[in-house]
Amino acid sequence: METIESLRRRIQSAQDLHGITRTMKALAAASIRQFEQAVEAVDGYTRTVDTGLRIVLQDQSLQTGNSMKVENSGTLAVIFGTDQGMCGQVNENIVSFALEDLVKAGAKKIVVGLRAGARVGEAGSSFEQIFPVPSSVDGINPAVQSLLLGINLQRERASVDKVILYYNRPISNSAYKSVKMQLIPVDMSIFHTSARELCSSRSLPMYSMEREQLLSRLVSQYLFAQLYRAYAESLTSENASRLMTMQAAEKNIEERLDELNAVYHGQRQGLITNELLDIVSGVEALGE
Repeated sequence: METIESLRRRIQSAQDLHGITRTMKALAAASIRQFEQAVEAVDGYTRTVDTGLRIVLQDQSLQTGNSMKVENSGTLAVIFGTDQGMCGQVNENIVSFALEDLVKAGAKKIVVGLRAGARVGEAGSSFEQIFPVPSSVDGINPAVQSLLLGINLQRERASVDKVILYYNRPISNSAYKSVKMQLIPVDMSIFHTSARELCSSRSLPMYSMEREQLLSRLVSQYLFAQLYRAYAESLTSENASRLMTMQAAEKNIEERLDELNAVYHGQRQGLITNELLDIVSGVEALGE
C-alpha cells in the first residue's frame, strides 16, 4: 500500500500535467483560429487571381498556347506533415495516404515536417528534401517561397513535369481528411469560363502588360496561393488533432486525479481513525 507522502507526490504530478494539457489545449484552439483566418484570406486572393486568369485567357491564342502540357513522366510528390508531436495520427494518416497513392508512380518526394519525414523513412521509402513547418501564420509566406525553390530545383534536376500535393484538410472543428491536389501542370481549362461571372461591375478590368508576361505572373501567383493554402490547412488540421488529443488527455488526467484523491482521502481518514483509537485506548488505560 502506498504511503500518504507518495500519494501526495503522485497527485501533485497529475495536477502539473493537467495544467500543461490545459495550456496546450488553449494554444491549439488559438492557433486553429489564426490558420483558419489565413485560409479565408488566401481564398479571397485566389479569387482575384482566378479572375485575372479568366480575363487574360479570353484571347483564344493564349488558351491554346499556355495549356502547360506534360511532356515527361516524372512526378514529384510534396507531403505535408508536422514538426511537433502530440497531434494524434496526423503524420501516419497523410504518409500512408500518399504512399498508397504513389505505390505505382515511382515519384520523387519532398517532405514538409520532420515527423512526417521519419514516417516516410519507417515505411521504407526515401525523399529528396525535407522542409520545416512554420510555427505561425507569419512563417507561411517564407516557407512557401522556400518550397517553391525546392520544387523548381527538383523539376530541373529530374525533369519533373507533374507535382502533386498531399496534405490534411479540416472538415470541421475537430476532424480532418487527407487530400490530394495536382499543383503542376495547372489545368488551364478551369479558367476558360467567362470572367464576368466573378466581376461585380458591368465592364471587365483593363491591363497594359503584355499578355504572355501577365499570364506567367498570374500562374506564378496561383501556384503560390495553392501552396499557401496547403500549408494553412495542414496546420489547421494539425492543431485540431492536437486539440482533440489534449481534450482526451485532460479527461483521463481528471479521472486519474479523482481516483488518487479518493485513495488519498481514504488512507488519510484511516490514519486519523487509528490515531483516535490509540488516544481512546491510552485514556482508558490511564483510567484503569
